[in-house]
Amino acid sequence: MKVKKVLCTVMGMIMIAGSLVGCGSTAAKPFDASKNITTISREEGSGTRTAFIELFGVQQKDASGVKVDYTYDRAIVTNSTSVMMTSVSSNQYAIGYISLGSLNDTVKAVTIDGIEATVANINSGTYKISRPFNIATKGTLSAVAQDFENYILSSDGQSVIESSGYIKAVDAKAYSGSKPSGSIVIAGSSSVTPVMEKLKEAYLKVNTSAKIEIQESDSTTGMTSAISGICDIGMASRAVSDSEKEKGLTQTTIAIDGLAVIVNKENTTANLTTEAVKNIFMGKTTLWSDIIK
Repeated sequence: MKVKKVLCTVMGMIMIAGSLVGCGSTAAKPFDASKNITTISREEGSGTRTAFIELFGVQQKDASGVKVDYTYDRAIVTNSTSVMMTSVSSNQYAIGYISLGSLNDTVKAVTIDGIEATVANINSGTYKISRPFNIATKGTLSAVAQDFENYILSSDGQSVIESSGYIKAVDAKAYSGSKPSGSIVIAGSSSVTPVMEKLKEAYLKVNTSAKIEIQESDSTTGMTSAISGICDIGMASRAVSDSEKEKGLTQTTIAIDGLAVIVNKENTTANLTTEAVKNIFMGKTTLWSDIIK
């Protein structure tokens, strides 16, 4: 009898828990195109933002010929790739942009002018929204930092880059370094960080005497850190500027990456034109119904 009573109690608790879950759970509401677009951008100093505004024409010259970033002043600003994806995945009406190599199934990448954002389409030249991943150094590197750079630019390192979803920058010979001991500090772009983590992991298997610290921030901080000697290698998801080169930085391209324009998975939009993206991020288009007919 006691066993039967316990079983009944357990079953009752399960039924109650199930009913509570059922009452508390709500299905996602259908996408409503009449809603405002939630525009999400990266922060100033981000290499991804710099590349995006150049590629989509959000950056334009003013009357005096000075380049100006006309990103919508009501855009929400995020400071990393991961925060961008989380923000878009949690808001049905959001739109943002990320490194193609960081794209996952929590968000949806729209096609641009009918072309899908893929490595194959970047290689063929049909998807034109791409930019370089660069590292920057100042002066003579330590033996171990130079060896790591050599590894990145070897066929071994470039294979790591390709297997991570990016496009290799060079055709090179296999790594044949001296594997010196020592520590390396790398700082900068949150877009470059994921592939740099993969390169670090692969290199440390080859050179167990090395130690590598990666400090994630943004491209401009990475360049500033390399200039001031805070780090050995700076990471940038944009070109190193002329002013940064004048301060002693040397740029090396390690990979090519696409930019993906992302929306929430519930969004019914599948394709956007380059012009539509520009108008959204300049604040000229503020309703999804202006795009979804």
